[in-house]
Amino acid sequence: MSSPSAGKPAILSVDDDPGVSRAVVRDLRRRYGAEYRILRAESGPQALEALREMKLRGQPVAVLIADYRMPGMDGIEFLEQAMDLHPYARRVLLTAYADTSAAIDAINVVDLDHYLLKPWDPPEEKLYPVLDGLLDAWRSSEQRPVHETKVIGNRWSPRSSQVREFLARNQLPYRWYVADEPEGTRLLEAAGADPVNCPVVITSGGQALVQPTDGELAEHVGLSTTPTGEFYDLIVVGGGPAGLGAAVYGASEGLRTVLVERTATGGQAGQSSRIENYLGFPDGVSGGQLADRARRQAAKFGAEVLTTRDVVGLEVNGSARTVRFADGGRLCAHTVIIATGVDYRRHPAPGVDEFTGRGVYYGSAMTEAFECADRDVYIVGGANSAGQAAVFLSRNAKTVHLVVRADTLEKSMSHYLIQQIAQIPNIRVRARTEVVAAHGDDHLTQIILRDNESGLEEKADTERLFLFIGAAPQTDWLDGVIERDAAGYVLAGPDLMVEGERPAGWELPRPPHHLETSVPGVFVAGDVHADSAKRVASAVGEGAMAVMLVHRYLA
Repeated sequence: MSSPSAGKPAILSVDDDPGVSRAVVRDLRRRYGAEYRILRAESGPQALEALREMKLRGQPVAVLIADYRMPGMDGIEFLEQAMDLHPYARRVLLTAYADTSAAIDAINVVDLDHYLLKPWDPPEEKLYPVLDGLLDAWRSSEQRPVHETKVIGNRWSPRSSQVREFLARNQLPYRWYVADEPEGTRLLEAAGADPVNCPVVITSGGQALVQPTDGELAEHVGLSTTPTGEFYDLIVVGGGPAGLGAAVYGASEGLRTVLVERTATGGQAGQSSRIENYLGFPDGVSGGQLADRARRQAAKFGAEVLTTRDVVGLEVNGSARTVRFADGGRLCAHTVIIATGVDYRRHPAPGVDEFTGRGVYYGSAMTEAFECADRDVYIVGGANSAGQAAVFLSRNAKTVHLVVRADTLEKSMSHYLIQQIAQIPNIRVRARTEVVAAHGDDHLTQIILRDNESGLEEKADTERLFLFIGAAPQTDWLDGVIERDAAGYVLAGPDLMVEGERPAGWELPRPPHHLETSVPGVFVAGDVHADSAKRVASAVGEGAMAVMLVHRYLA
């Protein structure tokens, strides 16, 4: 095996067939040899030894390419172990057509980025486009130093959990230290901070932030929070799939576009461990990956993306549309697209609010997944987000209990997910059941389940409860400006027409466009739209369609 050297990032190919291995390396060197160190190994153990050496020397690894069928350690086993050494390297599996199903199954094991069928000739069509995309994504993540941001906090602190989730959802690498463990204690002493003041975040530049707000975090870790202009063609409020879709299409079509997001791009979809029914991703894609790609795509076309800016009001000032921020700031544009999505409803059971962030989590809380290893985990919800979380957590958890009030998953979950869940032995579906109480001391230790058919209650010991119990729009900031339905969802287009009459205050000679709200020039897209489909694909589609209607309005 070629010996690794410092300098260039590495692309490592692993194949036990010397002829195939040489062919892969030949094609890789032809295209990428000037910028990357091209390495090859003829077995998984040999490749792992090289990866360990590179890890110790601090040498980056960009892409791992492994053959599926190798004696002793197959490609999936190798990639699974390689993830622990170089988690940010992109992973590709080489496979024959007969092994395609195994490659697809591997997606849920090693978070595979792509699989390539052998032979891959011509490489200009089948190999290079795939690797170009993976290397672009890797370079984007490498712009932030891996593991240089440190978070020190208490294990059962709600704010510590929120800080970790904020960094993770914004694709910002960090390392987590528990305050009362040796390394955490040393870091706190070095920062001059007291454990009672956790969480403490130490930035890559060595600055200690004590109990930082999301805005302070964003400012110090390189996220943009301040607009560069005062007036835009389009303001997109909300950074979920609909908002990102609108930002991409708006900026790519020449509109001065700014996207404003309260927490992190991706919305609820961004927390999904695996989206498998989105067009163009036959192997599936995590919500975080999809959001990251869309955010980079929007930025590529010139859209500004602002985070930690909470929009609290909307005003009509002549031809301008103005959004007001919680900090007193404001931003104006010709048009606005409302794409704020929905938030999870709060669970009414006694004790749940008390232990939120201390064992009870709304959404997937991906940062807590490691703590679920070999434990009983409970998930409440029967829609796709709950099913995706169950599949993801089942990799490490002892048992995943999926608690559903309905008598079957078929009423709210996609068929492909139901089939997956049925094939995973450590997922148990608890139909006609709900959580009625939560108990514990400094953190969750027990929940009470009620069988709604028999009325019997059961105690269940657990330290992790994830809630996916439906969603509600947070649209109070539109009071008195935009018409909504009784549940708070935004009405648009034909839904505003009552017996052929236009909405009150509508002054234009034409009726509202399809996604146009009761205020001309203000549009809606995605889950916050009344009677929306609540799917990623439809949200992206509405975001794109809203931009087309923005152009029509501006014309």
